[in-house]
Parts: sequence; C-alpha cells; structure tokens
Amino acid sequence: MALTGLDIYKLLPKTNCKDCGFATCLAFAMALAQKKASLDKCPHVTIEAKRVLESASQPPIKLVTMGVGDKKLEMGNETVMYRHEQKFYHPAGIGLLVEDALTENDIADKIKKINGLTFERVGQIIAPELICLKNSSGNKDLFVKLVSKTVSGSKLNIALQSQNIEALKEALKISKDRRPLIIWDGSNLDEIVKLAKEYKAPLAVTCASPEEAAELTKRIKQAGVEEIVISIKGKGISGKIQDFTFIRRTALKKNERSLGYPLLAFTSAVEPYAELAEAVSYVLKYASLVIVKNIDKDFILPLLVARQDLYSDPQKPVQVEPKVYEIGKVGKNSPVIITTNFSITYFTVAGEVEASKVPTYIVCCDAEGMSVLTAWAAEKFTPESIDATIKSLGLDKMVGHKRLVIPGYVSVMSGKLEELTGWKISVGPREASGIPNYLRNYK
Repeated sequence: MALTGLDIYKLLPKTNCKDCGFATCLAFAMALAQKKASLDKCPHVTIEAKRVLESASQPPIKLVTMGVGDKKLEMGNETVMYRHEQKFYHPAGIGLLVEDALTENDIADKIKKINGLTFERVGQIIAPELICLKNSSGNKDLFVKLVSKTVSGSKLNIALQSQNIEALKEALKISKDRRPLIIWDGSNLDEIVKLAKEYKAPLAVTCASPEEAAELTKRIKQAGVEEIVISIKGKGISGKIQDFTFIRRTALKKNERSLGYPLLAFTSAVEPYAELAEAVSYVLKYASLVIVKNIDKDFILPLLVARQDLYSDPQKPVQVEPKVYEIGKVGKNSPVIITTNFSITYFTVAGEVEASKVPTYIVCCDAEGMSVLTAWAAEKFTPESIDATIKSLGLDKMVGHKRLVIPGYVSVMSGKLEELTGWKISVGPREASGIPNYLRNYK
C-alpha cells in the first residue's frame, strides 16, 4: 500500500531546511505522497528511510522515453484516473503503421505523406509522433531496407515490430541513434531483452491478459530492462479497454509495480470511421501510445484534436497572448473588435473575420483564458480591464478613429465602457457566425 503524507513525514529529517525546494518537510512529504516529487530532492534523508520510502518516491506508472532530443516521446508517469482530479501529464503518442510488404514507391509516398501530417489548432501545433515499422513480410532484407528509408526520410520517432531476431538486430544497428521502441510478440523473450539492454531501448511486450503482463514485466525488469510498455492482444475494443482500466487502476490505487507501465494499443478496425472511433477510445482509456493504419488527413486530424482536448489542463484554459492581432491588410480606418484571450474564442473570431474579407484589428484582453461570458461573470472582462488594455496597447495610435466593437453577449457594459474610454462603442453579434455579415455592413 502507498504511504500517506504523514507516514512519509515521520521518516524525514524534519529540519525544514528547504534544500528540497519545499517550505517544510511536511509539504515535501505531501508532495511525495501525491507523486509530485522524488525522494532524491532531500539530501539529508537516511539510507534506512530511503529503503522504506522507495515505493512512495517512485511514480505509480513508470516514465518511459523513446526517441531523443526535442522529438522524444514520453509515456506514463500519470497519477490520476480522471483528468478532473488533477490533470494528465503526457499526451498519448499517435503512431502510424508502415509495413515492409509495400513496394518501394508506396513506402516513399507513405513516409512523405506522414511527414506532412502537421496541423495548427488554437495556436498549438499538433502532429503524430511515431512511425511503427512492421516486418509483415517476414523478410529480413525488406525490413532493414524499410528501416533505412524511414531513418533517412523522417524525423519522427520509430517503433520496430518484428518476430525475426536477426531482422531486429540489423534494424537496431541502423536506428540506434533514434532510440526506437522494440515491439515484441513472439518467443525468445530472453534474446529480445538482451537486445533492449544492449541498445538501451524501451521494450513493448505483448500479453494476453493483465495477469500475464504482471509476470512478464517482473521477468523483464529482473533481467535489467527498466523501460517497459504493455500491449494487450485480441479481446476487441471493449476487452482491451477493460484490461487497460484494470491495469491503470491497479497501478494507481494498489501501487502494483508490475502493472505500473505505459500501455500500447493497435487499432484493428478496417473501416476508417470505425478505426477512428477505436483509436479515440484508446486515447481516452488509457493508452499511452496508439498505432493506427489510416494516414489520411481527414482521419488523423480529429484523432489529434480529441487527444489535444483531453490532455489540456482543465484548471488552465488554453490561451493566446493578450495583444492586438491584425487580420488582413489593416489600415487607420479598419474596425476594432474586442474579445478575450481564450484560444478557442480568438481563433473562432479570427476565422469569421477572415471569412468576411474585411481587414480588422482584434484586441485580445487578458481574461485568464476565459471565454467572453465566463470572464464577464468572473469580473475578468470588464469596462475597466478593457480600458486598461487599449491604453497599454496604444490602440489610439494604430487607428484613426475611436470606435470599438464589443461582443453582443456583453452589450450591458457598453455605456460604462464608452464613458471610461471616450471611444464610441458598437455592439457586435452574439454569435461569431454573425461577424462576416456584421463587418461587411459596418460603417
């Protein structure tokens, strides 16, 4: 069982020296209990206490890293079952399957297409992180050729899936600098473990059940491989989700170390919409890496959006920088629209302004990332805050008029805002969809 904060506190030096970065030993103990700190932050803890506190100082789900540098993919290290309890820290990786049975031209086209799967949404760049290379032909030479082309043709992380030991050895020699993930579903586990140790690569082991996973991870860890990923085969979508939920809950609630590892899921559905639904389901419950077959933009984008929404911090809305944004070739007579710095609000408004083809200034006020109505209700979007914003930005020097357009939902503030700023206030539409027509008729 995991130790409580008070249990941990009893074993600490209780000097409140602050060397750990916390104000008191009690605060440090509470952070340890919540898996928000590591025991090595305390330089004064005794060897005996270290031994007792080992389980409390380790995250319930092992952090596994594949890849290197800025492109590396971190998986695991989560501390809660549900996002609203705190937040999820490491977004599930999205991997795209490429098989060596394809022709050389098809492989080249597929890698090129995968490299282009980068999108911008609410000010963030979203993209897949991994290419999974599968030795579906069983031919060593074809697999090695595929790995060589991918290493030279893409900067994405790499996973190697083969049941051919010799093929894996050659593939690891080529891709070792990329620190690939080895995916194993076969016999000769001891040989694979040796390869993982030799190349310092994380190892994904395929199991039929959580019970088998617990046995295999213990065996692999005892052999010297620490970074392990669990994959459950068969059982269909509902069966996998049940197993994933059981594994996550057992690792978090019962501190079962043999199941405290990231989870890998392959999609099995053939029809695109069915595969998308399956992939999103795995992202939600509780895969750390999902590998899909479809690489069409219309398939990948909604999957990435679903992941982005799930892994945003529920206590910290996605925000844009509070400033003046210029849409189109603005001039001294261009309209000025006021809104908040909530990303979804800004990009929705910006999209509608672009659609109007009317060059416009958009002023984003700092409302701590809240939407217009929420910010107004929380008194974060008020006449006083808007007045302070337009003065600090020097808006009067950007335009040759003194007219502002505020959202229709906060029309109630128009009188006071006009009095404070000295600018003429116009009330815009309530919904962003009304902006194009409003701007085209704006005078």
